[in-house]
Amino acid sequence: MKTLLLADPVRFPRMTTRELRDSFLIDGLSHPGEIHLTYVDLDRAVVGFAVPADGPILLNAAPELRAKFFTERRELGALNIGGEGMVHVGNSTYPLNNLDLVYIGRDHPEIRFESKSKESPAAFYILSYPAHTAHPVTLVKKECAQPADIGSAAQSNRRTIYKYVHAEGAKSCQLVMGVTHLYEGSTWNTMPAHRHMRRSEVYCYFDVAENARVFHFMGPPEETRHIVMSDREVVVSPGWSIHAGVGTQAYKFCWGMGGENQDYSDMDPVKIEDML
Repeated sequence: MKTLLLADPVRFPRMTTRELRDSFLIDGLSHPGEIHLTYVDLDRAVVGFAVPADGPILLNAAPELRAKFFTERRELGALNIGGEGMVHVGNSTYPLNNLDLVYIGRDHPEIRFESKSKESPAAFYILSYPAHTAHPVTLVKKECAQPADIGSAAQSNRRTIYKYVHAEGAKSCQLVMGVTHLYEGSTWNTMPAHRHMRRSEVYCYFDVAENARVFHFMGPPEETRHIVMSDREVVVSPGWSIHAGVGTQAYKFCWGMGGENQDYSDMDPVKIEDML
């Protein structure tokens, strides 16, 4: 397991492009037949991918967690952005199609990820935070995720936000998780931008074409920078940073948060005219 140490807002304005990428970007996670995880010092998040191929992949507790098993003190959400697959939690099996998600609460010693077909493997994006209460394992099918339409074609940001793990959906200790789909012709996400000091936010961009990119904007509103993102790459935004992106082609992204509360509307809005 790698460890990502984020920069603070004092260092941020003087960082080079490479330093920005090294501090906030998580790449190289998705590899067939492998599981890769990164520990983020901010809110003690763990981000990763499990892409089973020839057989099931076991989710182990890395030495950095100092735990007997991964969910001894943690919860996680696993979103399938690949082919059909299964997540085994103990003796129970949860089938996941593309864009289905399973929430797994704390105290489940054995978690395994499996693909139905090696030719079209599942790809499980994993986001985990510490948990101080236990909540039941919950499978959320994509058609059951709570949708909300926002934005407009005139502003190039018409999109549907699908909430999976949230106060009115799958219950969790502090994890909040969902997926945003952009309408054809719209390219901006989370614009106008916002911040929320009480929660960090993690974006995983996916279904990004090989010859396409997403320009992810971050930083204080008066000192913004951008990171160029490819398919299945992850960016971490601390509470002092905005988080917004614009793509050269259509894309989706999974957003996830952990922190002081689970109120989705708890945001500090930023006016476009106040950004520099």
